[in-house]
Amino acid sequence: MSWPTGSLVRARGRDWVVLPDSTHDLLLLRPLGGGADDIAGVLPDLEPVQSATFAPPDPDDLGDAVSARLLRSALRLGFRSSGGPFRSLAQIAVSPRSYQLVPLLMALRMRTVRLLIADAVGVGKTIEAGLIVAELLAQGSIGRFTVMCSPALAPQWQRELADKFGLDAELVLPSTAGRLERDMPAGESLFERYPYTVVSTDFIKSTRRADEFIRACPGLVIVDEAHTCVGAADGRTARASQQRYTLLSRLAADPDRHLLLLTATPHSGKSEAFRALLGLLDKSLTELPDDLSGDARRRDRERIARHVVQRQRGDIKTYLDEDTPFPNRIALEDTYKLTPDYRKLFDHVLRYARETVRDSAGGPVHQRVRWWSILALLRAMASSPAAAAATLRNRSGEDDVTSVEEADIRGQAGVLDLPDEDEAVDGRDTTAGALPADDTPRARLLRLAKDADRLRGAKDSKLKKGIGLVRDRVEAGDAIVVFCRYIATAEYVGTALRQALPDVEVAWVTGVQPPEERERRISELGKAERRVLVATDCLSEGVNLQDHFTAVLHYDLSWNPTRQEQREGRVDRFGQRAADVYAITYYGEDNGIDGLVLDVLLRRHRAIQADTGVAVPVPQDSDAVLTAVLEGVLRAETGGQLQLEGVEETARNSLHQRWDDAAQREKRSRSLFAQEQIKPDEVSREVDALRAALGGPAETETFVVDALTSLRATLTTTPAGYVAALDGLPPTLKEELGGATDLPLVRIPPAPDRGAVLTRTDPTVETLARYILDTALDPDAGTDRPARRSGVLLTDAVDIRTTLLLLRYRLQLTLPTATERRSMVVEEARLLAFRGSAGAPEWLPDNEVAVLLEARSAGNLPRDLAAEDIRRVQSRLTRLDPHLDDEGDRLAAELLSSHRRVREAAGSTGELIRRGLTVTAQRPADILGVYLYLPAGT
Repeated sequence: MSWPTGSLVRARGRDWVVLPDSTHDLLLLRPLGGGADDIAGVLPDLEPVQSATFAPPDPDDLGDAVSARLLRSALRLGFRSSGGPFRSLAQIAVSPRSYQLVPLLMALRMRTVRLLIADAVGVGKTIEAGLIVAELLAQGSIGRFTVMCSPALAPQWQRELADKFGLDAELVLPSTAGRLERDMPAGESLFERYPYTVVSTDFIKSTRRADEFIRACPGLVIVDEAHTCVGAADGRTARASQQRYTLLSRLAADPDRHLLLLTATPHSGKSEAFRALLGLLDKSLTELPDDLSGDARRRDRERIARHVVQRQRGDIKTYLDEDTPFPNRIALEDTYKLTPDYRKLFDHVLRYARETVRDSAGGPVHQRVRWWSILALLRAMASSPAAAAATLRNRSGEDDVTSVEEADIRGQAGVLDLPDEDEAVDGRDTTAGALPADDTPRARLLRLAKDADRLRGAKDSKLKKGIGLVRDRVEAGDAIVVFCRYIATAEYVGTALRQALPDVEVAWVTGVQPPEERERRISELGKAERRVLVATDCLSEGVNLQDHFTAVLHYDLSWNPTRQEQREGRVDRFGQRAADVYAITYYGEDNGIDGLVLDVLLRRHRAIQADTGVAVPVPQDSDAVLTAVLEGVLRAETGGQLQLEGVEETARNSLHQRWDDAAQREKRSRSLFAQEQIKPDEVSREVDALRAALGGPAETETFVVDALTSLRATLTTTPAGYVAALDGLPPTLKEELGGATDLPLVRIPPAPDRGAVLTRTDPTVETLARYILDTALDPDAGTDRPARRSGVLLTDAVDIRTTLLLLRYRLQLTLPTATERRSMVVEEARLLAFRGSAGAPEWLPDNEVAVLLEARSAGNLPRDLAAEDIRRVQSRLTRLDPHLDDEGDRLAAELLSSHRRVREAAGSTGELIRRGLTVTAQRPADILGVYLYLPAGT
């Protein structure tokens, strides 16, 4: 015997749905309401398989007033294979915000997905990319994908993909590749063996690896921090970025490869870099003129907008009916002054510095090395005695430098916080060297190093006040991240904080530790009630710290405003539960170095952002300007003090003017390339359809509250949601929920420790929904069954006998992909209601059906009379079959229309129809619940 796709069969003591790809010899079956993990294969020649029909409700198993609502919500929240156009959203463990669906809708309108997602820091680019990945996998458009990122971000990507999307990706890093390749057959690639991977960009761009990667590259590539792949034109890191760009260009040359580029800084201060990114998406976009304003260029702007989504927090803070809470960033400044002993050492170092930069011995190459060594020394002096001593003792490295250009490349990498052309900032937190190759000033520098050692602790006013700033924030209830420039400073500050704050957990992370160790330390620290993290800039980019921290202290100023912003963005981002986050800029009033950086870079960056509303990266040659300013300072005779006035004012003013011009260009660019391809009403329509199929946030919250209350839990309201006392729960359910006594419930992720988020995919919500549905369908489950499949309600909400039906429809969806047609069985829940008798029903519109779920009881009908009423209704339900079948056909047509709608693009709809996009309802529908509403007083 053969069973059609979507039909109901009984095997192994339970009911199953027959899935596509079943054959006469092998049935692929999914239990009713189950997901992909529950699919089983059954051999009908070896195991008995029978046709099944869904049993009608038991008229004697009557529920109360909330039964229909609870059962309907449990059914919808339990779906993992709904029929809507988004195949993946019922299966992932994240409830996307409405604005995060925009890139997904843009992607679905492309034959080959080529998108630049350039939303601001902290908006959720990882989730937006993950939604696209999950959807393309669920639809069968891809079978493999890879994420290219820095090694420091790889573990975070791996965790996000697993926790939020159920995708287990392998890390392909220098430290893991050998192990993964062990015992692999010759000729097989890692990317063929492991379908989901997260790979180090710089590891895979190497000549030895790139060709293999191109050959075996998956159908979808995500590039995180994509601006690092369209590099500098100044030679500083041109070779590395050119290798990355060459690799991406080769990948993009395949017209069928999907490509997602992620960056919060698509311009990086350089218009040519932005055009290079666009060229990876569509090569013809690089040929467009610089000026795209005016009506004549409208179509060109639209071409770009089809590939780019770029939004600031203000664009999405309120979007459709959702408010996305971002914390309020409170920016503070505080200062310190050098102690007399530190001032004396600083003057000695400055005197040595000025003597050194005037010394032309050794030729221009050695002179340039000494110049950078002096800048490194001055910056280390402003950081801490520990960093100063390390720099004074380290070799300058001039022995193996062969050109002025090489000296500049090395010096800039060790001293300046340049825009991130390199894949990662790992290694930039080491101290540079000041000790020259010859022995002439060696004894002098080593004496200065010993002087620096003696300044540790009590004679370091920066440390003393810094500890006070940290203590104040901890006492105010904050968990704080202290950012330092150098490893030596981080270890010095971390040790001092641990001694000064014995009742606070203090840890530090630097570039010395591998990424996995940093993750472990942060995770362990996050469990402490009072905590402080000291970090170098190895954590400034891409790492999410909002779950555990609420404040940032810039112990050392960054010499790049974008880096300073990235530091603060680690805690100031979506998902931060604190209403306010603090960002404290801490600097020396009299060390001169800090004042220069503040005036030339940081304060100007803030002023531009406040004036234009746009955060614009510092122009490309800011390092040259800052160098010129510092060089002028060192060459000036200023009585031992570093001062800005009168020194390189022309260079500074020129930088600021070009920065202002860049801000205005960026402002115009955002207007010209505004995301207009997906209108808010289009997103609203799909969000409404999604909630109709799967339930929205309000329904989820109501369900959890009703379910827990019905199961004898006590709920207490909190500002974030609720706390449920679980002592009264059935023992089996309490055990499934982890056995805790109290369960914190919050509306906004992330979930608190041992708590849950009121979203449909939270494990706690899933467990509740499964329990409610399973016990409702099993009359032998005992008395702890809040939802029942039938009920009679006396209510003022109706004036004539009204019957409510809870139905489950099974539909066969055939979805064409680029290479095949995929068939699947999906499920949808529907509520239908009619007035009068089943012989002459008056069907209610959807809005009146929804009202019935909120109806309140006005009395109780005797149980035997209620049961008799339900029997009478059920005996006549076959008369409704034609209408229920028509409703299934209408639902199928509705779903077909929605699948077409989200893919509306030139030619794509017609192509889908030609290739066989179909939705067909299976008959009969499952009647899960029958509820009778009678006028009060009946």
